[in-house]
Amino acid sequence: MLATLLAMAIAIPIGIASGFYRGAVDMIAMRITDVVLAFPFLLIAVGLAAIYGPSLQDIIVALGIAQLPGAVRIARAEAMALREQDFVQAAIVTGVKERSILFRHLFPNMLSPLLVQATVSIPGAILGSALLSFLGLGVQPPTPSWGDMLATAQTYIYNDPWIAIVPGVAICLTTLCFNLLGDGLRDLFDPSLR
Repeated sequence: MLATLLAMAIAIPIGIASGFYRGAVDMIAMRITDVVLAFPFLLIAVGLAAIYGPSLQDIIVALGIAQLPGAVRIARAEAMALREQDFVQAAIVTGVKERSILFRHLFPNMLSPLLVQATVSIPGAILGSALLSFLGLGVQPPTPSWGDMLATAQTYIYNDPWIAIVPGVAICLTTLCFNLLGDGLRDLFDPSLR
């Protein structure tokens, strides 16, 4: 969850600036985003975790960086769509400062899709954290981790399969709950689905 918050905290200002100002800012931000999107999410997370080492803070940063491109693209798309709305154009014409337009007009109106994106990104972070811990690149014992529990359970899988089943089911249920929460929020915030 902290990885998703980190990704959103970095991605929202970049996406807003890219979508509102366009031009060179947009071009640079989108080319960097395209480069990061060229690599799979888990490959980036595993690579960064291998470089920085196995600690909770490094895993949060690695998973946050891996989640950045999707969040930047959604923030940019929302900023571009909202920039063309009449209330933003009226604020621009009347001379409202750009900073005020960004934080009083754009940001509040793009919170719902960003909140949905965050709830949909959390399961990826959970799976990424479990994978990194399973590979030995995540948090280290004695800190508990579902991935570490699954790695330990490999030794006992034939005698006591429940040792692997319990953390596996916990991962599945948690990710399912966040996906359902994201779908529910999308349905709640999207008036066309009512």
